[in-house]
Amino acid sequence: MKIVVDAFGGDNAPLEIVEGALLALKQFKDLEVILCGKEEIITKILNGRNERVEIVNADEVITNDDHPTEAIRHKPNSSLVVAYDVLKNREDVIGLVSAGSTGAVLAGAIMKIGRIKGISRPALAPILPTKKDSDVIIIDSGANIDCKPINLLHFALMGSAYYSIVYNKKEPRVALLNNGAEEEKGNELAKETYPLLKNAPINFIGNKEGGDFMSGDVDVMVADGFAGNALLKGTEGAVGAVISILKKSIKAHFLSKIGYLFMKKTFKDIKDRVDILSKHGGSPLLGCKKLIVKNHGSCKRNNILASIEKTIILHENHLNQRIEEAINKLNSQENA
Repeated sequence: MKIVVDAFGGDNAPLEIVEGALLALKQFKDLEVILCGKEEIITKILNGRNERVEIVNADEVITNDDHPTEAIRHKPNSSLVVAYDVLKNREDVIGLVSAGSTGAVLAGAIMKIGRIKGISRPALAPILPTKKDSDVIIIDSGANIDCKPINLLHFALMGSAYYSIVYNKKEPRVALLNNGAEEEKGNELAKETYPLLKNAPINFIGNKEGGDFMSGDVDVMVADGFAGNALLKGTEGAVGAVISILKKSIKAHFLSKIGYLFMKKTFKDIKDRVDILSKHGGSPLLGCKKLIVKNHGSCKRNNILASIEKTIILHENHLNQRIEEAINKLNSQENA
């Protein structure tokens, strides 16, 4: 079982990326990792720890300043493009992990790998915690800014299949992000999408507002990439602001500092619950012919480990096959 890793993608590349891959090799004894990037630097980081590691040299790096599509076309020797070539041309490679430019990862996936038959567009599906003992995914979170109802329908099918694997839940609760719960609410996109989801082979629970996102009553929140990304970034910003305010309040008062000592474990539990990346790794780009997991640009080695683990889990549970089955079921239902 082989996974290719973009060793020079991300703010902390290549050190944290390579070390994360090595952590994965320790955990999964039947795993082999292919590292793409500047061979001399990767070899120095490995420092002899090269068992089950293959290096494919790539002298260029795609940055966030590069135009995604142009970078894929004109930087063929970049670590990301070389990783995509490995993923495409080698049948024994099950997936790709990258913390590089989101736009370039998306462009490369479409241009180099392609979509599963019947899927109109691939989509990102990050995981966030809820106030209950559960998590929620939002799909799409920025891969597709302008969407049509058919796109959101496919997002719902893919998100449901993905959630059922990660959480072993047979019928995840799928909701449509909207500005109200009533069926007739929303813009034209939402109004046209609602009946499609209502009749789709999923557990559709209707419209839900942004405030319901982390309530624990939704498993899969479906949205166009613009609204989904706004909801995701707004949620992350709000959580960060609350944590910052809490820290300042604790430091401002002597008694609060004493109280913190007694609640230290509680705060650690909260931090671990919010730090969903360490537990689940990056977000899969659902709908592509091969598995692709996009990590946050600022990720560290434990996040890379989690992303490689996620790739293995999705492979072993036949995610793409489940998506194909969902599309076939939808088509059969429509024909009937």
